[in-house]
Amino acid sequence: MVAGQQQITREWWNSRERFELFASDAVISEAGRGDPNAAARRLEALFGIPLLEATQEAQSLASEILHTATMPPKAAVDAAHVAIATVHGLDFLLTWNCTHIANAANRPRIEKVCRAFGYQAPIICTPFELLEDEP
Repeated sequence: MVAGQQQITREWWNSRERFELFASDAVISEAGRGDPNAAARRLEALFGIPLLEATQEAQSLASEILHTATMPPKAAVDAAHVAIATVHGLDFLLTWNCTHIANAANRPRIEKVCRAFGYQAPIICTPFELLEDEP
């Protein structure tokens, strides 16, 4: 399954120019974990992608996502990803985290919290969902 996700990610990455990409310090931190060679490749791929700030609004939204039991306390970084993307008005949040983020049962709860804060959550999806058939 992981190999399939990696292949899909590579295919999506090759067509990424269709999107304006953003990341955050949380993404950089996660990308730098694990096998040093793989981490170096991930960080190199992220080089030059603008970073979004974890504003006070994003931090408050992330706290509320956790507080309302939308995500467990151990998913604080996941809540930050959602909150940062939401506060900055992104259209999509791309992730393979189907436990806490790209999860059909969690999405409505996440969206409800975001609306309560006056925001529209991005479309949360996996790279597979953003692949397009070639013409």
